[in-house]
Amino acid sequence: MLEVTDVTQPSDDLCVARVPLFQALTHEEQVAVAELAKPTRVGRGDRIYSAGDDVSQLMVVHTGLLKISRISAEGQEQIIRVLESGEFVGESAFLTGGRPDHFATALEAGSMCVFRHQDVGVLIARHPSIGLRMLQGVSRRLEQTEERLAAATSVEVGGRLARYLIDLRTHRDTDGTVTVRLPLAKKDIASLLDTTPETLSRGLRRLQDSGVIDQRGSRTVRLLDLDRLLDLAE
Repeated sequence: MLEVTDVTQPSDDLCVARVPLFQALTHEEQVAVAELAKPTRVGRGDRIYSAGDDVSQLMVVHTGLLKISRISAEGQEQIIRVLESGEFVGESAFLTGGRPDHFATALEAGSMCVFRHQDVGVLIARHPSIGLRMLQGVSRRLEQTEERLAAATSVEVGGRLARYLIDLRTHRDTDGTVTVRLPLAKKDIASLLDTTPETLSRGLRRLQDSGVIDQRGSRTVRLLDLDRLLDLAE
């Protein structure tokens, strides 16, 4: 499991200020919470923890991306979800005392704020809103997992791909189109969408050929026809 290393953090860029868990707190309370956090930097490809590890920490993503995945009996990786800035992992071990059945890996260089579980217990006792928001976060993940399982059995790959593109963070270009940046390699997106890289590539080509999207390089995609994407996603 990754070792925590202290990193100096500017007071105006508190890790906890980005996290929904702590957004109900005042700035002064957030500063106090941040004093319990152990900042650490991670490199691309770093294994944060493995299945079966004794994870006694709540890890909050400050910058970068974390991949949560499982390895099948055949040795095939299945990506469960990708955590962005402000999201957290390690809450399950805190709530249940169990060990993870998955792996956490840094997809890119970044930083995290890490809390010992005993400190999380103290924080929840002092600020019940933290516990409530933690449960809300767990509930959202369960809903997303159920939706994904339902989509895997009832929605074809094209529909899942359309929903994924729509859900990505976007900005609108001056001509009114929307541009998204793929945060993952295509093989990882394929794993996340429960398909193969070859099927994903064919799906992207079909969307491009039909004028729904325009691929710009390996990671940038312009969404030219949102209405048709929404139709596919539904």
